[in-house]
Amino acid sequence: MDKNMQESMEKANVLIEALPYIQRFNRKIIVIKYGGSAMVDEELKQHVIQDVTLLKLVGFKPIIVHGGGKEISKWVKKAGMVPEFVNGLRKTDAATMEVAEMVLNRVNKSLVQMVQALGVNAVGISGKDGGLLKVEKKLSDGQDIGYVGEVKEVNPKILEDLLEKDFLPIVCPIGIDDAFETYNINADDAACAIAKALKAEKLAFLTDIEGVCKDPKDKSTLISELTVDEARALISDGFVQGGMLPKLNNCIDAIEAGVNRVHILDGRIAHCILLEIFTNRGIGTALIGNDALRYSGE
Repeated sequence: MDKNMQESMEKANVLIEALPYIQRFNRKIIVIKYGGSAMVDEELKQHVIQDVTLLKLVGFKPIIVHGGGKEISKWVKKAGMVPEFVNGLRKTDAATMEVAEMVLNRVNKSLVQMVQALGVNAVGISGKDGGLLKVEKKLSDGQDIGYVGEVKEVNPKILEDLLEKDFLPIVCPIGIDDAFETYNINADDAACAIAKALKAEKLAFLTDIEGVCKDPKDKSTLISELTVDEARALISDGFVQGGMLPKLNNCIDAIEAGVNRVHILDGRIAHCILLEIFTNRGIGTALIGNDALRYSGE
């Protein structure tokens, strides 16, 4: 067999391996929280957008919820202000909120532009549009950290309408409270709330780590699949700390609200979304319900 034929056969085998996943998730909603290095590195950014566009073109219903923390910090400094954090959460006064909203809307439209360039119709919205994300003030261990919102209510109709009309929604994590004040929302929290409200088939978090490791300092201890009970045991035994703790709690909440699987992926790996969703082993950590079949049993 010559080299060209060998390469063609390998491509065919990849497509055949993907077939059962394409069948299983056809017309299913997948919420992708997009953040971390994959938002800063231009090559990685292109790979993420290609992955999501491919999901759309093979019949999935993807929704992107993006962050923009590094970009916000950059522009806050350019405006002569100093970024402040309390327990890992950005302290957001009125001036910072103004910068954050402008930056997030700029990021939002640049992602729309990238998807459009690949031939798929995308619509960028914020949590303000159609009353998508209703919030209340979020406190950090009792401290007031300004215009930072906790999602208390999701009105998914605008997203359902966009999906029905074959658009790819791209959501900026800004919401409003009962007094119609503007609040910044942690993108993980926004993605989780949207996935729960839509009863999404999958929720995927793009991060700057490999996934959940039993020993965070040892990559070889990566856990490919976790049930909710196993995840809770890891938390209570002290294996999960720092930024992974709220992320894993969000994953547990999503599963208990009806999301089928939640994936924590290393966004620094090219095409991580396709590798996780379309291959038998995947590359990150998948959180599943206690009664769900593991991949090995499917």
